[in-house]
Amino acid sequence: MPPAAVLPPAYAIVVPTLGRPSLRACLDAVAAATADGHRPVRIVLVHDRPGPDGTLPALDVPPALRPITTVVAGRARGPAAARNTGMRAAGPVPWIVFLDDDVVPGPGWGDDLARDLVSASGDTAAVTARIDVPLPPGRRPTDWERNTAGLATARWITADMAFRREALEAAGGFDERFRRAFREDAELALRLIEGGWVLAPGRRRTTHPVRPADRWISVRLQAGNADDVLMGRLHGRDWWGRAGAPRGRLPRHAAVTAAAAAAAGCALIGRRRAAAWCAAGWAAGTAEFAVARIAPGPRTRAEVVTMAVTSAVIPAWAVWHWLRGTLVHRRVRRADPAGPPGTCPAALREALREQVRS
Repeated sequence: MPPAAVLPPAYAIVVPTLGRPSLRACLDAVAAATADGHRPVRIVLVHDRPGPDGTLPALDVPPALRPITTVVAGRARGPAAARNTGMRAAGPVPWIVFLDDDVVPGPGWGDDLARDLVSASGDTAAVTARIDVPLPPGRRPTDWERNTAGLATARWITADMAFRREALEAAGGFDERFRRAFREDAELALRLIEGGWVLAPGRRRTTHPVRPADRWISVRLQAGNADDVLMGRLHGRDWWGRAGAPRGRLPRHAAVTAAAAAAAGCALIGRRRAAAWCAAGWAAGTAEFAVARIAPGPRTRAEVVTMAVTSAVIPAWAVWHWLRGTLVHRRVRRADPAGPPGTCPAALREALREQVRS
């Protein structure tokens, strides 16, 4: 624990949830890690999937945490909006710790969090956790497992991140145009850094297990290409480097998709030789993509089939979402940086109020 002369600041925990069974494991870990240490003053569970009649389904909360736990309704607009709802419900605490409902804080999490908050300088907007993603022993990870493992090296990740409330208010909260659990954390981080705040690494450790997923998860994830367009509108073309985000394969996906479209077009007008060449280009691009995904994996029959099938679909789906994002976000202007430490500009406060009203 920190020295007795330096008391750690009060904090609340906010957990957006869809009511998944993993929530109980998360809360059990929080209860165990804070039982003898620095406890939160409040835990806010933002249930983002209300029942058909608008009522909130019951959530399984450990008995030790029930006296300090509040369940509030989300607006079914994604994790960014749910975190803003939780931030407002948490009350006037100086720090808010956001946790995902599928993480498991480590045994020393409470003590390490106290040290993280005590050591934060006055211009520190947030303190990140160290994320561990356990992978199955004895075999290579699947494509989905490798995707989840990338969270361990992400620069900013709200799976476990403690925010200074003043910084959140200066930024106007999370941008609710990000409807998925993708890029909303990096977008807020860039606004804070551009406003003069600091995001610091912490010492507490949290485990992020790999969730079960079906064969088509990699296809659904391509919706994030629309969020990348929004990031570019808000933070310029160089946001990738400043956020430490990988560029992905969108240019290759566009080339493969163009080859497929050209093959279909040439076939329709009777240009068979040109159609064959374009189809060969599409097949070569698809095969290269599939091999690149199969090679580092377990190479089981199920994984090979999944990679082959989804590699044929992903390029066009990625391009579709990029085009959709380009259309939807065509009028978005560059984001204003969050106010510097010690300030909360009136315009930004009013923007936060407008988010509440909407």
